[in-house]
Amino acid sequence: MELMRTKLMAACAVLAISTTAAAAGTTVKIGSTNAYSGPASAYGQIGQTSAACFNWANDNKILGEDTIEFIPLDDGYSPPKTVEQTRKLVERDEVVLTFQQLGTPTNSAIHKYMNAKKVPHLFLATGASKWGDPENFPWTMGWQPPYPTEGEIYGKYLIANKPDAKVAILYQNDDYGKDYLNGFKKGLGDKADEMIVAETPYEVADPTVDSAIISFKSSGADTFFNIATPKFAAQAIRKADEIGWKPLHFLNSVSNSVGAVLKPAGLEASQDIISSGYLMDPTDPEWQDHPEFKDWLAFMDKYYPDGDKTSSFTVLGWASCQTMLDVLKRAEGDYSRDNIMEKAASIHELRVPLLLPGILIDTSPTDYYPIEAEQLMRFTGEGWERFGDIISAESE
Repeated sequence: MELMRTKLMAACAVLAISTTAAAAGTTVKIGSTNAYSGPASAYGQIGQTSAACFNWANDNKILGEDTIEFIPLDDGYSPPKTVEQTRKLVERDEVVLTFQQLGTPTNSAIHKYMNAKKVPHLFLATGASKWGDPENFPWTMGWQPPYPTEGEIYGKYLIANKPDAKVAILYQNDDYGKDYLNGFKKGLGDKADEMIVAETPYEVADPTVDSAIISFKSSGADTFFNIATPKFAAQAIRKADEIGWKPLHFLNSVSNSVGAVLKPAGLEASQDIISSGYLMDPTDPEWQDHPEFKDWLAFMDKYYPDGDKTSSFTVLGWASCQTMLDVLKRAEGDYSRDNIMEKAASIHELRVPLLLPGILIDTSPTDYYPIEAEQLMRFTGEGWERFGDIISAESE
């Protein structure tokens, strides 16, 4: 009898241990690199919002008893550093996937590596067209609208509204800048050579772009397409104002954050700039009573109180994180790399918080562009005012 009791107690102890282990759930390791320092450090808020979002997800048991361990590393927007940090994430930390890694040149440096290792390289914080190539790079997927689509929208707007424009273009000398440039020229069509009077590339390591802006004024240009990351976009806006050059100004969406770009450049200097958006602008009174916006504010207050509530980067961080969480939920506990990639490539009309109404996320094994719609907007001096219809890639 005593022996039976001992065996029964031992069995119960094993069961208790097994139950505790099951209740503890699985830990999903997610890695990321971002520019927490260096020339693109304004984007660091995206990564900080992601970290806060995953903490929120764990606290609210979004994955049930499974938890997310998020490992963010700083690459300073330097491609060699991105390679080094990503290798650490994959080979040392053994992350299941990487999420929202920032930048076109930085992600380009690890593009082949991630696909050779067959590690999901998901929802990148860059809209370069190369992230939508499932035939050659099946493990890499972007998130935001492709840069060429946005550039084409501006070009077509110009043809329709100011066909005699004399255009000057500033662009970052890499795939990101050239994607926007090529899309813009496509939108201008056969009038591109006639309308573009100046185009100047800049390098990430350049201290300023002031000389380019001065030369643009001298060129006689009356229209300006500003294809620059936040630091240089703000410099261009400020310099144009200082020298009294007041062109029709198009600003790429990656730098249309009020808090991170327009305020440093000067709100008055930013008056009437045209950009495009796919996210709710946190400075727009229209959204203040919207349930999704209120939920985001409550999240920010609790999980990222030092974050900028006027920045589109914190909005982007939340919305992209919700997309990632949807993929993980649909994985239903199977966090193998194959299954995660399969779920990422099978998103159907997903509505995630803070996307503009009417914009949904769709992917398929042959379509790696989750968001393909935007709306034009004009800066009023205080916030962005949207105009026109939602424009989709299909309609373009």
